[in-house]
Amino acid sequence: MTSEFPILATHIGKRPLVYLDNAATTQKPRCVLQAELDYYEKVNSNIHRGAHYLSRLATEQHEQARSTVARFLHAASEREIVFTSGCTAGINLVAQVLALSGLVGAGDEILVTTDAHHSNIVPWQMLCSRTGAVLRPIPLTPELTFDMAAYLGMLNPRTRIVAAPYISNALGVINPIPQMIEAAKRNRPDCIFLVDGAQSTAHVEVNVQALGCDFYAFSGHKVYGPTGTGVLWGREELLAQLPPWLGGGEMIKEVSFTSTTYNDLPFKYEAGTPNIAGNIVLAAALDYVQSKGLATIDAHEQKLTRALYDGLSALGGINILGPREGRGALISILIPGVHHYDLGTLLDQMGIAVRTGHHCCQPLMQYLGTTGTTRYSFAAYNTEDDVAAALSATERALNMLR
Repeated sequence: MTSEFPILATHIGKRPLVYLDNAATTQKPRCVLQAELDYYEKVNSNIHRGAHYLSRLATEQHEQARSTVARFLHAASEREIVFTSGCTAGINLVAQVLALSGLVGAGDEILVTTDAHHSNIVPWQMLCSRTGAVLRPIPLTPELTFDMAAYLGMLNPRTRIVAAPYISNALGVINPIPQMIEAAKRNRPDCIFLVDGAQSTAHVEVNVQALGCDFYAFSGHKVYGPTGTGVLWGREELLAQLPPWLGGGEMIKEVSFTSTTYNDLPFKYEAGTPNIAGNIVLAAALDYVQSKGLATIDAHEQKLTRALYDGLSALGGINILGPREGRGALISILIPGVHHYDLGTLLDQMGIAVRTGHHCCQPLMQYLGTTGTTRYSFAAYNTEDDVAAALSATERALNMLR
């Protein structure tokens, strides 16, 4: 599989690149790169509004991409698929239209997880400032897993929104999303539940209907697709009830200087010219993932993750955040007396690409009493040799830093 990704042939100096920064962004296979070239060489045109051949062809491919995403997420309809610029944009869309809707008011409570990404915290803070709602963080257990008992104790008649990552981008822990949704809906049937799928979509099969959530957002660039692409899935009846987000072309049926009639779903939420090429290429990336099989990808990545966990444990003196089991394809570590940036810099010099810092999870880092961690994260193209190289480089770096 590695040969399908041209960038993985890169060398850092004389050392081959070992790319373990997949939680930040994944590399792109040749079929995805070719899909982008094909669009601009053979299809490029604006969609929906043109009567000519290229416009019809671009429109057809763009809406076929929407159908591909709907199948990938097991959505009930293509009308539930809203193209965005990424997971961040999807969450902001939901928060902003809820602020306009009147469905959230003073005293309502919004629950988020302590391990949430900033993009799943700040939009809700903005919603609170506009409506008088209150943001409440759900604590972690001492093992840095989701505290279900605390969560159940926090649910009450004022709980209006719950927002949580399927997989923590900073800890790698898989949150019990189905049980969380069931509890939230049992507590209050009209509670709105949003799942941040940025770290799950490329790794595990997602069935939004089976989950029972109201919204699911993800970014294309974390699932072997292009940057600047993403998807917000929302239940059709809820999307139909909520107001539009941006005003302009495409999201309207008729406009006069006195009134505007909004378009049908999903176009009501897609003002202006979308990222046509990006959305078409995102569908090619999802087809690629489907061709490999998410179950196969997950099993492969889990094997690598356990091998890295065990190898880091054997090195000694490393605090691996979160338990060995029940995690996605990433591991974050803290090392007493060693700064995460220093470790990441030395690893880079040895050809190992990892991510250092707070991972856009500053509240979590404050909870942990640190400024950041070193994070290793896997994708389908990583190998056991990558794990061995990472462990060897980490040991060498620690011998220099301690």
